[in-house]
Amino acid sequence: MVMSVLTAIGAAGVPGGSIPLLVGVLTMFGVPGEGIAIVLGVDRILDMSRTTVNVCGDLSATTWVAKSEDMWTPDQIPAPGQLVASARP
Repeated sequence: MVMSVLTAIGAAGVPGGSIPLLVGVLTMFGVPGEGIAIVLGVDRILDMSRTTVNVCGDLSATTWVAKSEDMWTPDQIPAPGQLVASARP
């Protein structure tokens, strides 16, 4: 159980990082490492979902901390027209 929890926490931050950890969990339960081929087709979709949720959580936490420290306000985000105009030479 501890290995599964550590795998879930460590795999979210690295895209594709769950594959080696998954092989370790499978071998702990007696499934041969070649059994990973069954999971690979589905894991790509799950991996993209985990990475998306991880990035959104990191952005939310960073925004909350920056606002609580008075280092960021929403009016600091440039309007879409300003962003394009400032990129032109």
